[in-house]
Amino acid sequence: MDPHITEWLNLAIRWAHMVVGVAWIGASFYFNWLENNLNRVNPKTGLTGDLWAIHGGGIYHLEKYKLAPPSMPENLHWFKWEAYFTWITGMCLLFVVYYLNAEIYLIAPGSGLDSTTAIALGLGVLITGWFVYDFLCDSALGKKPVLLAAILFILLVGVTYGLTQVFSGRGAYIHIGAIIGTIMVGNVFRVIMPAQRNLVKAIEENRAPDPALPAKGLLRSRHNNYLTLPVLFIMISNHFPSTYGSQYNWLILAGLAVFSVLVRHYFNTRHGSQKYAWTVPIAALGMIALAFVTSPYSSTSSTVTTASTTEAASTTEAASAGVSFESVNTVIQARCSVCHSATPTHAAFKTAPAGVILDTADEIKINIPRIMAQAVQTKVMPLGNLTQMTDDERNLIGTWVEQGAVIQ
Repeated sequence: MDPHITEWLNLAIRWAHMVVGVAWIGASFYFNWLENNLNRVNPKTGLTGDLWAIHGGGIYHLEKYKLAPPSMPENLHWFKWEAYFTWITGMCLLFVVYYLNAEIYLIAPGSGLDSTTAIALGLGVLITGWFVYDFLCDSALGKKPVLLAAILFILLVGVTYGLTQVFSGRGAYIHIGAIIGTIMVGNVFRVIMPAQRNLVKAIEENRAPDPALPAKGLLRSRHNNYLTLPVLFIMISNHFPSTYGSQYNWLILAGLAVFSVLVRHYFNTRHGSQKYAWTVPIAALGMIALAFVTSPYSSTSSTVTTASTTEAASTTEAASAGVSFESVNTVIQARCSVCHSATPTHAAFKTAPAGVILDTADEIKINIPRIMAQAVQTKVMPLGNLTQMTDDERNLIGTWVEQGAVIQ
């Protein structure tokens, strides 16, 4: 596909995904806030509580019924399309970014996967993820929510590890996000909405609703609540190569998910009690710890832990002799400027990705931190290593930077 068309498809779908995603997550956050702030002291007959609020120049009075009003109102607002369209636009974005350019963004260099197999694997884990999750929730584990959550977390970590072996870090992360997103929208479509429809229909028919459906809906709604923040991180993770580009990227994602859940739990409980206030500083300390353990070594030659003895020796020799800018520039023009140029020669790009251009010495000098982070320390660039950049070449650039990045 023409790269100009691909870029605008990416923009349009990503924008739509963000808009409907904000609407879905915003509604979830708002109703959770309402539930936690209801005044439950001496409620009126048939109510659980009520709440007064002021916003936008108006005063609102909201009431929550124990079950439902004596008769259903003519206009009852449902919250579902935000979830459906978030998933639909997310899947469209997955296809446009990762599946149309599988060799660049999805497949890990050296994995041996072809595009068709990689795409089939990606779609397969989404479908399988939902059915495994749904089965476990409907099993006896559904009555043991803490144990169920622990098992689901272990399974997701295992899938993350497996995907990082064949997909790029970005590709693995985005598929974990897609699995979680599929689970969340599946909960809305298959469980929460049917439970709500059953409740409304029972009230309209003046009969007692089935209590099992609301109980299932509550469990799935609670899962959606806690999964929100991990998904939000995954949505922005492609901007942070020190996470997905690390050799321990699967553990980093697991850690960030735990910290996100801790923070969410505090916000879910802080209105009734402050006994979980410790979760926020623990999550903050966890983030600091992750920043520390993912920091690159001071010596570039030691960052490439898988380099052979020959590669290490060549790096040492280069360091002692001094690396010239000419040799570094030769590597950059051959391996990086295929995409990062004012006139990219790679068919997938009409303009330089992220606006990073490496045609001249001054442009290279300005972008040294980016080059070090992505080509030397995390090795996430070149994308899919399509230009076959070697560890020797990465070490050469790193040594040049250590020696002061002199341009003569």
